Amino acid sequence: MPLVFRGGPLRGEVRVAGDKSISHRALMLAALAPGTSRVEQPNRGADVMATRDAIVALGAVVDDRDTTIDVRGGALHDPAGPLDARNSGTTARLMMGLCAGHGLNAVFDGDASLRRRPMERVARPLRAMGADVNTTGGRLPSSVRGIVEPLGGEFQLEVASAQVKSAILLANLQARGPVIVTGDRFSRDHTERMLRRFGRDISFDGRTIALLPGSISAQTVRVPADLSGAAFFITAAAITPDSDVLLREVGVNRTRTGFIDVLQAMGADIALLDERELDGEPVADIRVRYRPLRATNVDGETVVRAIDEVTIIAVAAAHAEGTTRIRDAADLRGKESDRLTTITATLRACGVEVAEHPDGLDITGGTAHVPGRTLHAFDDHRIAMAVAALAAPLGDHGIDDGACIDISFPGFAELWSGTQRA
Repeated sequence: MPLVFRGGPLRGEVRVAGDKSISHRALMLAALAPGTSRVEQPNRGADVMATRDAIVALGAVVDDRDTTIDVRGGALHDPAGPLDARNSGTTARLMMGLCAGHGLNAVFDGDASLRRRPMERVARPLRAMGADVNTTGGRLPSSVRGIVEPLGGEFQLEVASAQVKSAILLANLQARGPVIVTGDRFSRDHTERMLRRFGRDISFDGRTIALLPGSISAQTVRVPADLSGAAFFITAAAITPDSDVLLREVGVNRTRTGFIDVLQAMGADIALLDERELDGEPVADIRVRYRPLRATNVDGETVVRAIDEVTIIAVAAAHAEGTTRIRDAADLRGKESDRLTTITATLRACGVEVAEHPDGLDITGGTAHVPGRTLHAFDDHRIAMAVAALAAPLGDHGIDDGACIDISFPGFAELWSGTQRA
Protein backbone atom coordinates (compact mmCIF):
# COMPACT_ATOMS: atom_id res chain seq x y z
CA MET A 1 0.00 0.00 0.00
CA PRO A 2 1.88 3.11 -1.21
CA LEU A 3 1.54 6.12 1.07
CA VAL A 4 2.44 9.80 0.73
CA PHE A 5 3.23 12.02 3.71
CA ARG A 6 2.81 15.72 3.04
CA GLY A 7 4.72 18.69 4.34
CA GLY A 8 3.42 21.16 6.87
CA PRO A 9 3.58 22.07 10.56
CA LEU A 10 2.01 19.95 13.29
CA ARG A 11 -0.48 21.76 15.51
CA GLY A 12 -3.12 20.89 18.10
CA GLU A 13 -3.54 18.06 20.62
CA VAL A 14 -3.19 14.32 20.09
CA ARG A 15 -3.06 11.06 22.06
CA VAL A 16 -0.96 8.52 20.20
CA ALA A 17 -1.36 4.73 20.36
CA GLY A 18 -0.93 2.93 23.68
CA ASP A 19 2.53 1.85 24.75
CA LYS A 20 3.47 -1.35 22.95
CA SER A 21 5.94 -2.63 25.57
CA ILE A 22 3.54 -2.10 28.46
CA SER A 23 0.62 -3.66 26.57
CA HIS A 24 2.58 -6.88 25.95
CA ARG A 25 3.52 -7.21 29.60
CA ALA A 26 0.07 -6.37 30.93
CA LEU A 27 -1.50 -9.10 28.80
CA MET A 28 1.08 -11.71 29.84
CA LEU A 29 0.75 -11.04 33.56
CA ALA A 30 -3.04 -10.94 33.23
CA ALA A 31 -2.88 -14.42 31.67
CA LEU A 32 -0.90 -15.70 34.65
CA ALA A 33 -2.94 -14.00 37.40
CA PRO A 34 -5.99 -15.86 38.79
CA GLY A 35 -9.16 -13.86 38.19
CA THR A 36 -10.02 -11.22 35.61
CA SER A 37 -7.68 -8.35 34.78
CA ARG A 38 -8.52 -5.38 32.57
CA VAL A 39 -6.07 -3.67 30.21
CA GLU A 40 -7.31 -0.20 29.22
CA GLN A 41 -6.15 1.71 26.11
CA PRO A 42 -3.83 -1.09 24.93
CA ASN A 43 -1.72 -0.77 21.83
CA ARG A 44 -3.66 -2.44 19.02
CA GLY A 45 -0.79 -3.02 16.63
CA ALA A 46 -0.07 -6.41 15.08
CA ASP A 47 2.74 -7.11 17.57
CA VAL A 48 0.51 -6.80 20.64
CA MET A 49 -2.27 -8.74 18.92
CA ALA A 50 0.25 -11.57 18.48
CA THR A 51 0.65 -11.63 22.27
CA ARG A 52 -3.13 -11.49 22.78
CA ASP A 53 -3.59 -14.50 20.49
CA ALA A 54 -0.70 -16.37 22.14
CA ILE A 55 -2.21 -16.12 25.62
CA VAL A 56 -5.54 -17.33 24.22
CA ALA A 57 -3.73 -20.34 22.72
CA LEU A 58 -2.34 -21.02 26.22
CA GLY A 59 -5.80 -21.03 27.79
CA ALA A 60 -6.47 -17.43 28.88
CA VAL A 61 -10.03 -16.23 28.21
CA VAL A 62 -10.01 -12.86 26.45
CA ASP A 63 -12.85 -10.38 25.93
CA ASP A 64 -11.49 -7.78 23.49
CA ARG A 65 -13.60 -4.63 23.26
CA ASP A 66 -11.24 -2.40 21.29
CA THR A 67 -10.44 0.15 24.02
CA THR A 68 -10.22 -2.52 26.74
CA ILE A 69 -9.11 -6.13 26.87
CA ASP A 70 -10.37 -8.25 29.75
CA VAL A 71 -8.30 -11.36 30.51
CA ARG A 72 -9.35 -14.24 32.78
CA GLY A 73 -6.12 -15.97 33.68
CA GLY A 74 -4.47 -18.36 36.08
CA ALA A 75 -5.18 -21.68 34.36
CA LEU A 76 -2.82 -22.01 31.43
CA HIS A 77 -2.10 -25.19 29.47
CA ASP A 78 0.02 -26.38 26.57
CA PRO A 79 -1.10 -24.88 23.25
CA ALA A 80 -2.65 -27.12 20.60
CA GLY A 81 -0.16 -25.93 17.97
CA PRO A 82 2.85 -23.63 17.50
CA LEU A 83 2.64 -20.12 18.96
CA ASP A 84 2.95 -17.66 16.06
CA ALA A 85 4.75 -14.52 17.24
CA ARG A 86 4.44 -13.05 13.73
CA ASN A 87 6.82 -10.09 13.64
CA SER A 88 7.05 -9.57 17.40
CA GLY A 89 10.36 -10.27 19.10
CA THR A 90 8.81 -9.25 22.42
CA THR A 91 6.09 -11.88 22.04
CA ALA A 92 8.56 -14.64 21.17
CA ARG A 93 11.21 -13.89 23.78
CA LEU A 94 8.97 -13.04 26.74
CA MET A 95 6.54 -15.88 26.08
CA MET A 96 9.47 -18.31 25.92
CA GLY A 97 10.29 -17.19 29.45
CA LEU A 98 6.68 -17.44 30.60
CA CYS A 99 6.38 -21.02 29.34
CA ALA A 100 9.81 -22.04 30.66
CA GLY A 101 8.94 -21.36 34.29
CA HIS A 102 5.31 -22.48 34.36
CA GLY A 103 5.60 -26.08 33.19
CA LEU A 104 4.33 -25.29 29.69
CA ASN A 105 5.52 -26.96 26.50
CA ALA A 106 5.35 -24.90 23.31
CA VAL A 107 6.86 -24.37 19.89
CA PHE A 108 7.49 -20.77 18.83
CA ASP A 109 7.62 -19.45 15.28
CA GLY A 110 7.25 -16.18 13.42
CA ASP A 111 7.41 -14.50 10.05
CA ALA A 112 10.50 -14.38 7.84
CA SER A 113 11.76 -11.20 9.51
CA LEU A 114 11.42 -12.57 13.04
CA ARG A 115 13.09 -15.83 12.01
CA ARG A 116 16.25 -13.81 11.32
CA ARG A 117 16.42 -12.36 14.83
CA PRO A 118 18.55 -13.93 17.60
CA MET A 119 16.93 -16.06 20.29
CA GLU A 120 19.89 -17.64 22.09
CA ARG A 121 20.32 -14.63 24.36
CA VAL A 122 17.01 -15.69 25.92
CA ALA A 123 17.44 -19.44 25.50
CA ARG A 124 20.70 -19.64 27.47
CA PRO A 125 19.43 -18.29 30.81
CA LEU A 126 16.26 -20.36 30.49
CA ARG A 127 18.37 -23.50 30.03
CA ALA A 128 20.46 -22.46 33.04
CA MET A 129 17.33 -22.53 35.24
CA GLY A 130 16.49 -26.06 34.03
CA ALA A 131 14.10 -25.60 31.10
CA ASP A 132 14.67 -27.56 27.89
CA VAL A 133 14.99 -24.93 25.15
CA ASN A 134 15.96 -25.60 21.55
CA THR A 135 16.45 -23.07 18.76
CA THR A 136 17.09 -23.42 15.04
CA GLY A 137 20.62 -22.16 14.58
CA GLY A 138 20.01 -19.68 17.38
CA ARG A 139 16.77 -18.47 15.84
CA LEU A 140 13.13 -19.45 15.38
CA PRO A 141 11.50 -21.92 15.22
CA SER A 142 12.28 -22.81 18.82
CA SER A 143 10.78 -25.12 21.39
CA VAL A 144 10.41 -24.87 25.17
CA ARG A 145 9.68 -27.64 27.66
CA GLY A 146 9.03 -25.82 30.88
CA ILE A 147 9.59 -26.67 34.52
CA VAL A 148 7.60 -25.77 37.62
CA GLU A 149 8.86 -24.04 40.75
CA PRO A 150 12.42 -23.27 39.61
CA LEU A 151 15.01 -22.74 42.29
CA GLY A 152 15.63 -19.04 41.64
CA GLY A 153 19.15 -17.73 42.06
CA GLU A 154 21.33 -15.17 40.29
CA PHE A 155 21.41 -14.44 36.56
CA GLN A 156 24.03 -12.28 34.82
CA LEU A 157 22.81 -10.54 31.67
CA GLU A 158 25.02 -11.00 28.61
CA VAL A 159 23.62 -7.75 27.19
CA ALA A 160 21.55 -4.99 28.76
CA SER A 161 18.25 -6.10 27.27
CA ALA A 162 14.75 -5.53 28.60
CA GLN A 163 13.52 -8.57 26.70
CA VAL A 164 16.13 -10.89 28.18
CA LYS A 165 15.69 -9.75 31.78
CA SER A 166 11.90 -9.85 31.35
CA ALA A 167 12.05 -13.43 30.08
CA ILE A 168 14.13 -14.36 33.14
CA LEU A 169 11.69 -12.66 35.52
CA LEU A 170 8.60 -14.23 33.90
CA ALA A 171 10.31 -17.62 34.03
CA ASN A 172 10.93 -17.25 37.76
CA LEU A 173 7.57 -16.00 39.02
CA GLN A 174 7.06 -19.37 40.73
CA ALA A 175 10.65 -19.64 41.93
CA ARG A 176 11.11 -21.09 45.40
CA GLY A 177 13.87 -18.65 46.30
CA PRO A 178 14.82 -15.04 45.53
CA VAL A 179 15.84 -14.14 41.97
CA ILE A 180 18.65 -11.66 41.30
CA VAL A 181 19.34 -10.29 37.82
CA THR A 182 22.59 -8.33 37.40
CA GLY A 183 24.34 -6.59 34.52
CA ASP A 184 21.53 -4.27 33.47
CA ARG A 185 22.28 -0.77 32.19
CA PHE A 186 18.99 1.05 32.67
CA SER A 187 17.14 -0.91 30.00
CA ARG A 188 13.40 -0.31 30.15
CA ASP A 189 11.90 -1.44 33.45
CA HIS A 190 8.25 -1.94 32.47
CA THR A 191 8.27 -5.58 33.58
CA GLU A 192 9.56 -4.67 37.02
CA ARG A 193 6.94 -1.95 37.43
CA MET A 194 4.18 -4.21 36.12
CA LEU A 195 5.15 -6.97 38.52
CA ARG A 196 4.90 -4.51 41.40
CA ARG A 197 1.45 -3.46 40.10
CA PHE A 198 0.38 -7.13 40.12
CA GLY A 199 1.49 -7.51 43.73
CA ARG A 200 5.09 -8.75 43.69
CA ASP A 201 7.89 -7.64 46.01
CA ILE A 202 10.57 -6.49 43.58
CA SER A 203 13.38 -3.94 43.71
CA PHE A 204 15.35 -2.47 40.81
CA ASP A 205 17.85 0.35 40.48
CA GLY A 206 18.83 0.26 36.82
CA ARG A 207 21.67 -2.20 37.42
CA THR A 208 20.28 -5.03 39.57
CA ILE A 209 16.81 -6.52 39.97
CA ALA A 210 15.76 -8.53 43.04
CA LEU A 211 12.49 -10.50 42.97
CA LEU A 212 11.26 -12.21 46.13
CA PRO A 213 9.02 -15.31 46.11
CA GLY A 214 5.31 -14.61 46.01
CA SER A 215 2.17 -14.63 43.87
CA ILE A 216 0.32 -12.22 41.60
CA SER A 217 -3.31 -11.09 41.60
CA ALA A 218 -5.61 -9.71 38.89
CA GLN A 219 -5.43 -5.96 38.29
CA THR A 220 -6.71 -3.13 36.10
CA VAL A 221 -3.97 -1.41 34.12
CA ARG A 222 -4.39 1.73 32.01
CA VAL A 223 -1.69 1.86 29.34
CA PRO A 224 0.01 5.24 28.75
CA ALA A 225 0.48 6.63 25.25
CA ASP A 226 3.63 5.24 23.65
CA LEU A 227 6.67 7.53 23.77
CA SER A 228 8.12 5.65 20.79
CA GLY A 229 5.00 6.51 18.78
CA ALA A 230 4.96 10.07 20.11
CA ALA A 231 8.62 10.47 19.07
CA PHE A 232 7.66 10.92 15.42
CA PHE A 233 5.25 13.75 16.27
CA ILE A 234 7.76 15.29 18.68
CA THR A 235 10.57 15.28 16.13
CA ALA A 236 8.44 16.58 13.27
CA ALA A 237 7.22 19.47 15.43
CA ALA A 238 10.75 20.21 16.62
CA ILE A 239 12.12 20.54 13.06
CA THR A 240 9.13 22.13 11.25
CA PRO A 241 8.57 25.91 11.49
CA ASP A 242 5.21 27.05 12.97
CA SER A 243 4.65 23.73 14.74
CA ASP A 244 3.07 23.67 18.21
CA VAL A 245 1.70 20.30 19.31
CA LEU A 246 0.56 18.86 22.65
CA LEU A 247 0.75 15.09 23.16
CA ARG A 248 -1.47 13.75 25.94
CA GLU A 249 -0.72 11.13 28.63
CA VAL A 250 2.63 10.00 27.22
CA GLY A 251 4.74 7.51 29.16
CA VAL A 252 7.93 9.20 30.36
CA ASN A 253 9.60 6.31 32.14
CA ARG A 254 13.24 7.31 32.68
CA THR A 255 14.44 4.12 31.00
CA ARG A 256 12.71 5.36 27.84
CA THR A 257 13.37 9.11 27.84
CA GLY A 258 16.84 9.05 26.33
CA PHE A 259 15.19 10.32 23.15
CA ILE A 260 13.86 13.42 24.93
CA ASP A 261 17.26 14.01 26.55
CA VAL A 262 18.92 13.88 23.11
CA LEU A 263 16.49 16.31 21.48
CA GLN A 264 16.71 18.72 24.40
CA ALA A 265 20.52 18.55 24.13
CA MET A 266 20.05 19.54 20.48
CA GLY A 267 18.07 22.59 21.62
CA ALA A 268 14.54 21.36 21.00
CA ASP A 269 11.69 23.23 22.70
CA ILE A 270 10.11 20.32 24.61
CA ALA A 271 8.18 20.81 27.84
CA LEU A 272 6.86 18.01 30.09
CA LEU A 273 3.62 19.20 31.70
CA ASP A 274 1.50 17.75 34.53
CA GLU A 275 3.94 14.94 35.34
CA ARG A 276 2.15 12.22 37.27
CA GLU A 277 1.91 8.44 37.78
CA LEU A 278 -0.50 6.14 35.99
CA ASP A 279 -0.79 2.60 37.42
CA GLY A 280 2.90 2.48 38.28
CA GLU A 281 4.25 4.29 35.20
CA PRO A 282 5.27 7.98 35.03
CA VAL A 283 3.37 9.98 32.41
CA ALA A 284 3.18 13.58 31.27
CA ASP A 285 1.64 15.80 28.62
CA ILE A 286 4.38 16.89 26.22
CA ARG A 287 4.31 20.25 24.40
CA VAL A 288 6.69 20.73 21.47
CA ARG A 289 7.33 23.88 19.44
CA TYR A 290 9.72 24.50 16.58
CA ARG A 291 13.20 25.79 17.32
CA PRO A 292 16.42 25.37 15.27
CA LEU A 293 18.54 22.40 16.38
CA ARG A 294 22.26 21.82 16.73
CA ALA A 295 24.24 18.57 16.47
CA THR A 296 25.12 16.41 19.47
CA ASN A 297 26.73 13.08 20.36
CA VAL A 298 24.60 10.06 21.30
CA ASP A 299 26.17 6.99 22.91
CA GLY A 300 26.46 4.77 25.98
CA GLU A 301 23.58 4.59 28.43
CA THR A 302 21.61 7.18 26.44
CA VAL A 303 21.42 4.80 23.48
CA VAL A 304 20.11 2.02 25.74
CA ARG A 305 17.35 4.41 26.87
CA ALA A 306 16.59 5.46 23.27
CA ILE A 307 17.23 2.33 21.22
CA ASP A 308 13.82 2.34 19.50
CA GLU A 309 14.11 6.05 18.74
CA VAL A 310 17.54 6.14 17.10
CA THR A 311 15.97 6.23 13.62
CA ILE A 312 13.93 9.31 14.46
CA ILE A 313 16.92 10.91 16.22
CA ALA A 314 18.67 10.49 12.87
CA VAL A 315 15.88 12.51 11.24
CA ALA A 316 16.34 15.29 13.80
CA ALA A 317 20.08 15.19 13.10
CA ALA A 318 19.39 15.70 9.39
CA HIS A 319 17.89 19.08 10.29
CA ALA A 320 20.45 20.10 12.92
CA GLU A 321 23.43 22.36 12.39
CA GLY A 322 26.66 20.33 12.42
CA THR A 323 27.41 16.60 12.56
CA THR A 324 25.61 14.33 15.03
CA ARG A 325 27.51 11.19 16.01
CA ILE A 326 25.62 8.08 17.17
CA ARG A 327 27.52 5.13 18.63
CA ASP A 328 26.88 1.94 20.67
CA ALA A 329 23.77 1.18 18.59
CA ALA A 330 24.83 -2.10 16.93
CA ASP A 331 21.72 -3.79 18.36
CA LEU A 332 19.72 -1.95 15.68
CA ARG A 333 21.14 -4.29 13.07
CA GLY A 334 18.94 -7.08 14.45
CA LYS A 335 15.56 -5.37 14.36
CA GLU A 336 12.78 -5.66 11.74
CA SER A 337 15.37 -4.31 9.33
CA ASP A 338 19.03 -3.44 9.80
CA ARG A 339 18.01 0.02 10.96
CA LEU A 340 21.46 1.56 10.73
CA THR A 341 21.59 0.62 7.05
CA THR A 342 17.97 1.38 6.22
CA ILE A 343 17.86 4.82 7.86
CA THR A 344 21.16 5.60 6.13
CA ALA A 345 19.64 4.72 2.76
CA THR A 346 16.52 6.76 3.55
CA LEU A 347 18.44 9.87 4.57
CA ARG A 348 20.85 9.65 1.63
CA ALA A 349 17.89 9.47 -0.76
CA CYS A 350 16.83 12.82 0.72
CA GLY A 351 20.25 14.42 0.17
CA VAL A 352 21.59 14.00 3.70
CA GLU A 353 25.29 13.26 4.24
CA VAL A 354 25.56 10.07 6.34
CA ALA A 355 28.59 7.94 7.25
CA GLU A 356 27.63 4.48 8.47
CA HIS A 357 29.76 2.72 11.13
CA PRO A 358 29.49 -0.78 12.63
CA ASP A 359 27.69 0.59 15.69
CA GLY A 360 26.35 3.93 14.58
CA LEU A 361 26.12 6.87 12.22
CA ASP A 362 27.60 10.31 11.56
CA ILE A 363 24.87 12.60 10.19
CA THR A 364 25.58 16.09 8.87
CA GLY A 365 22.52 18.30 8.87
CA GLY A 366 21.35 21.06 6.60
CA THR A 367 21.14 19.45 3.14
CA ALA A 368 17.87 17.49 3.27
CA HIS A 369 15.48 17.89 0.36
CA VAL A 370 12.41 16.21 -1.12
CA PRO A 371 13.52 12.87 -2.61
CA GLY A 372 13.31 12.35 -6.34
CA ARG A 373 11.67 8.95 -5.95
CA THR A 374 9.39 6.91 -3.73
CA LEU A 375 11.26 5.73 -0.65
CA HIS A 376 11.42 2.15 0.58
CA ALA A 377 9.80 1.36 3.92
CA PHE A 378 11.94 -1.81 4.18
CA ASP A 379 8.92 -3.50 5.79
CA ASP A 380 9.90 -1.66 9.00
CA HIS A 381 7.30 0.41 10.84
CA ARG A 382 9.85 2.78 12.38
CA ILE A 383 11.48 3.57 9.04
CA ALA A 384 8.07 4.20 7.48
CA MET A 385 7.01 6.60 10.25
CA ALA A 386 10.39 8.34 10.14
CA VAL A 387 9.60 9.34 6.56
CA ALA A 388 6.52 11.21 7.83
CA ALA A 389 8.77 13.34 10.03
CA LEU A 390 11.21 13.86 7.15
CA ALA A 391 8.37 15.19 5.00
CA ALA A 392 6.95 17.70 7.50
CA PRO A 393 9.54 20.51 7.04
CA LEU A 394 10.24 19.81 3.35
CA GLY A 395 7.23 18.60 1.35
CA ASP A 396 5.68 15.40 0.07
CA HIS A 397 7.59 12.15 0.64
CA GLY A 398 6.18 8.85 -0.62
CA ILE A 399 6.87 5.33 0.66
CA ASP A 400 6.30 2.11 -1.25
CA ASP A 401 4.29 0.39 1.48
CA GLY A 402 2.72 1.84 4.60
CA ALA A 403 1.08 -1.39 5.78
CA CYS A 404 4.02 -2.21 8.06
CA ILE A 405 3.08 0.75 10.29
CA ASP A 406 0.21 -1.35 11.65
CA ILE A 407 2.79 -3.45 13.52
CA SER A 408 2.90 -0.79 16.21
CA PHE A 409 0.59 2.11 15.29
CA PRO A 410 -2.66 1.38 13.43
CA GLY A 411 -4.26 4.63 12.28
CA PHE A 412 -0.96 6.51 12.29
CA ALA A 413 -1.39 8.11 8.84
CA GLU A 414 -4.87 9.41 9.64
CA LEU A 415 -3.82 10.77 13.02
CA TRP A 416 -0.76 12.38 11.44
CA SER A 417 -2.68 14.17 8.69
CA GLY A 418 -5.29 15.30 11.19
CA THR A 419 -2.61 16.94 13.32
CA GLN A 420 -1.20 18.71 10.29
CA ARG A 421 -4.65 20.10 9.46
CA ALA A 422 -5.23 21.43 12.98
